[in-house]
Amino acid sequence: MSIEPHGGILIDRQLLGEVRQKAIEEAAALPRIILDAWEVSDLELIANGAFSPLEGFMNKADYNSVINNMRLSNGTVWTIPIVLGVTPYEAEQLTLGERAGLYSEDETLLGLIEVEEIYDGDKSLEAEKVYRTTEEAHPGVKRVYQRDAKLLGGKISLINRTEPKLFPEMYLNPVETRRIFEEKGWKRIVAFQTRNPIHRAHEYLQKCAMEICDGLFLNPLVGETKDDDIPVPVRVECYNILLEKYFPPDRAFMSAFPAAMRYAGPREAVFHAIVRKNYGATHFIVGRDHAGVGSYYGTYDAQLIFDNFRPGELGITPLFFEHTFYCKVCGGMGSAKSCPHDKEHHVFLSGTMVREMLSSGETPPEEFTRREIAQVLMNYYRKSS
Repeated sequence: MSIEPHGGILIDRQLLGEVRQKAIEEAAALPRIILDAWEVSDLELIANGAFSPLEGFMNKADYNSVINNMRLSNGTVWTIPIVLGVTPYEAEQLTLGERAGLYSEDETLLGLIEVEEIYDGDKSLEAEKVYRTTEEAHPGVKRVYQRDAKLLGGKISLINRTEPKLFPEMYLNPVETRRIFEEKGWKRIVAFQTRNPIHRAHEYLQKCAMEICDGLFLNPLVGETKDDDIPVPVRVECYNILLEKYFPPDRAFMSAFPAAMRYAGPREAVFHAIVRKNYGATHFIVGRDHAGVGSYYGTYDAQLIFDNFRPGELGITPLFFEHTFYCKVCGGMGSAKSCPHDKEHHVFLSGTMVREMLSSGETPPEEFTRREIAQVLMNYYRKSS
């Protein structure tokens, strides 16, 4: 039996057949709201159930409750506001109780929204509570500050999903991943969130988790990220090499998570766990500085935040790992929990150090990253320099 979706029901707001055709005809006479790439990905993830139990963009009660209490107004755990900003002009065209059309920036019809509420968000409070900083240097906070002033709450219906430009076969809905896990006979599925190529420490965490679970669900985030993050094609090439050469083919599975990266650290760790529960995972790996950026969060804040919730309340089991490294004395991967040796024997490289090595054509030590992965990254840095 598969794990229950968050809130008990896997939401499906995707229109098909005659209902979809009627919605297309209706949209022609409705006010238009233009969504940016971030909002488009949120729309699609609400519609396909990845953001269950949300049925639309948040109303004011849910928005305020999530910011202040990390819960929806009905008490269900939820840590990240999922909101739709509208311009003053767009807001003036809307009528409460009516519907509006949702369009991409190239004016493709995406769906409809029921105009339930138009309200003002509190950007400073949202930044402080969700991101733990009001500094615009934080990419998530910058996004909040740039968002249109008014917020529109209401249930959505998806008419057209955007066509992925890359790896369309990786874009699977929660219904599809759940079916795949069931076909594989997996009952205990551990999910791993990543927006970076996987190095040896990540691989170690995954394989430790696989010892207690039936399968690994590698679910890389492929939505909007920072400009200096490694692009999706390069990351996917690295993932495929790793899965092909270093994981049993019947024990690991990968699909895309087409969400925008918030860089909200602790709150995003809980959010990532909830979403992977909706995809069908029963366990979720939380390592050091999950979803962090810069020095805004403590090394293990993303683990400590889970103490705010009662046992079983999330419905998915977090697996906490300390900082891991290769120990030359032990001759293998370990952490402070398992390795007794001093730091001088540990192979650890910061992201900055690795980027400098790769861009200069220097291969990082194999204790840090697989040689095949390093080669892909070196090729990328060589071409982009």
